[in-house]
Amino acid sequence: MSYPPRLTPEEKLAAAKQLLSLPRIVVICGSTRFMTEMNEADLRETKAGRIVVKPGCDMKSPHALWSDPVEAEALKVRLDDLHRAKIRLADEVLVVGDYIGDSTRAEIVYARSLGKPVRFTHPEVDPDA
Repeated sequence: MSYPPRLTPEEKLAAAKQLLSLPRIVVICGSTRFMTEMNEADLRETKAGRIVVKPGCDMKSPHALWSDPVEAEALKVRLDDLHRAKIRLADEVLVVGDYIGDSTRAEIVYARSLGKPVRFTHPEVDPDA
């Protein structure tokens, strides 16, 4: 007796999204120096009918939650892990801004390794262009 092949977690997630009739999910990536542009991209993507996830903390701006340097470093690690989870959840990636730093470059590589389409507000900064 043969059994149907087991679905990967990614296939299960895609099937669940389809069963729930979810719109496409786009994750916004980029340097937090572009938070204003990320908010604008969020508005445009939402208007286009997409679910948007993006960075929730701008650690370049002072805040009591990351005022302690030791706690800030631990938070940055957790936020990086959280953002990779957002990339896994998303159907596509939108990179915002006219500059690509090391963190954003790593996010692009990660997204592409998962087969996620990657769009750019400034296509000239695509490291693979």
